[in-house]
Amino acid sequence: MIKSINPANGEEIKLYNEHSSAEIEKIISASHHDFLSWQKTDFKYRSEKMKKAAEVLRSKKERLAEIMTLEMGKPINQSKSEVDKCAWVCDYFADNAEKFLQDEIIQTDASKSFAAFKPLGVVLAVMPWNFPFWQVFRFAAPNLMAGNAGVLKHSSNVTGCALAIEEIFHEAGFPENIFRTLIVSSKGVKQVIENKNISAVTLTGSVPAGKSVAAMAGAVLKKTVLELGGSDPYLILEDADLETASEICVNSRLINGGQSCIAAKRFIVVEKVYDKFEKLFLDKMKSKKMGDPFDVKNDLGPQARNDLRDELHQQVLTSLKKGAKLLLGGEVPNMKGAYYPPTVLSNVINGMPAYDDELFGPVAALIKAKDEQDGIRIANDTTFGLGAAVFTSNKERGERIAKDELNAGCCFVNDLVKSDPRLPFGGVKESGYGRELSLFGIKEFVNIKTVYVK
Repeated sequence: MIKSINPANGEEIKLYNEHSSAEIEKIISASHHDFLSWQKTDFKYRSEKMKKAAEVLRSKKERLAEIMTLEMGKPINQSKSEVDKCAWVCDYFADNAEKFLQDEIIQTDASKSFAAFKPLGVVLAVMPWNFPFWQVFRFAAPNLMAGNAGVLKHSSNVTGCALAIEEIFHEAGFPENIFRTLIVSSKGVKQVIENKNISAVTLTGSVPAGKSVAAMAGAVLKKTVLELGGSDPYLILEDADLETASEICVNSRLINGGQSCIAAKRFIVVEKVYDKFEKLFLDKMKSKKMGDPFDVKNDLGPQARNDLRDELHQQVLTSLKKGAKLLLGGEVPNMKGAYYPPTVLSNVINGMPAYDDELFGPVAALIKAKDEQDGIRIANDTTFGLGAAVFTSNKERGERIAKDELNAGCCFVNDLVKSDPRLPFGGVKESGYGRELSLFGIKEFVNIKTVYVK
């Protein structure tokens, strides 16, 4: 049995029966069967269905947002925004997939030669709980538009979200099995990957989970795209607008309860403006309210599970034992639910969890740098490479640093790192490989086929 727990109060929401091995085989076989006809449909037909999915999302936004907030605790307004973003990605690929996947003529000695982009088959998506709708739709929209089918293994604590997503595609008029949810634990992933009708795998999750899935898929020669963790550095230079920068930095650290791979985690401030930035940052962190995620007055709900909250707290305690200074928060509140307060650490250095590891919650690490070059060095001193940002009043300076100096897949200037259907999304180093979204993302799971006509 899989149990869904409300992280705001610890109460059970619902129990779900896991799919048996036989049921898993049956679902994947049905998805492959529907794929065989789906791949032959034209883009106009697929686009109509995907546009309808966007309509369903918007029409049911309130109910879908409630499911998200109930199962993983994000503030209700953020859940509503997530539904809107899912509708956007559906519309985007409905409008652009045909253009992205049109044949690409290549001049050779043939009378005609070109690259064609053809679907692979059934793609398995192993998805996390932190953005339970968005993570899935940013995979599903481009892949279904490319002519693939999808099966979803979602995180167990958001099974209600997983089933709701399957229902959205059914209601939109997609073939019954072109997108299916598998209710399985992590132990069941190996069987799914090894199924002959699974063509590729995409995973968003932790580094250990990514390594495990990549190894399983590699053993049976199936392509993977991995979006893993991050310890995103935000570099604040001496000429930055500190008021604006501190506001953006706080929002980036606390969005989704700090439970985001691309949330700001390490704030690297040049010493010339460090003291002023620290005060502004602390004042803004102190102003944020934690409580019932269904109350729109609150900025911060609970963490998604008690064990995750406890792991985060241990990272804070270990950092403090190693010399970090606690400026705010850092204590588990005496209240029901998996809550953890906005927390700020300073004097953070290499060797502390707050510097080396991903802190998946509302904990900010302030780090002082001597100057720009020292700040860049600290920013890149990580095993991760998902997102990074730099704040400066000189846009040319910021662009140079973002393009040439910061070692990450998504580098922003004077704004928080965020995913956008129009831009490629993904990381380097232990943050994974491959890209999602945009022209680049839709081409990850297609057969780039050479056609040569003499």
